[in-house]
Amino acid sequence: MRKVLIQNMSKIKKAVPTIEGKMKIKIGFGKGNISLKGDELNEFLAEKIIHAVDFGFHVDDALLLKNEDFVLEFIGVKENTRRKNLKDVRARIIGTEGKARKTIEKLTGAVLVIHDNSIGLIVDSTHLDAAVQAIESLIHGAKHGNVFSYLEKQNVARRKFDDEDLGLREGVEEDLEDD
Repeated sequence: MRKVLIQNMSKIKKAVPTIEGKMKIKIGFGKGNISLKGDELNEFLAEKIIHAVDFGFHVDDALLLKNEDFVLEFIGVKENTRRKNLKDVRARIIGTEGKARKTIEKLTGAVLVIHDNSIGLIVDSTHLDAAVQAIESLIHGAKHGNVFSYLEKQNVARRKFDDEDLGLREGVEEDLEDD
């Protein structure tokens, strides 16, 4: 049984039926915390999911963390800049009408949530470094176009690596044809 401290109990209460159903776990409520009861692995994953929902992620996005390839990462705005006007820094990450945030999400497959001076990120591990680098670059003041072209180059490089034949496919394809 695990106990998890919670900031926003109402968000968690709304998400509990979905989390309990998908994670096969029981959630009990205490004063300022919740308790998780179930399989140890499911408890661990449910704790990460609950932290994500508590931070501000939608339940469906937080449930991506069930997949071991996805990671929950937090980036502190204050830790990455000396600027005093943090509202402007957060605005750079969001962009006009949310365009910058949507572009980062589209290019990395990530889900971004900005809460106070923290940025929450749910992303698969292959895109984690690029997504974190892009957000930190925007915080430091890099031009949006440069950040987006960096992300596009990362995607192209990743696709080239995926398409490379390492000499392992020949036997697999022949075995599949024999069946």
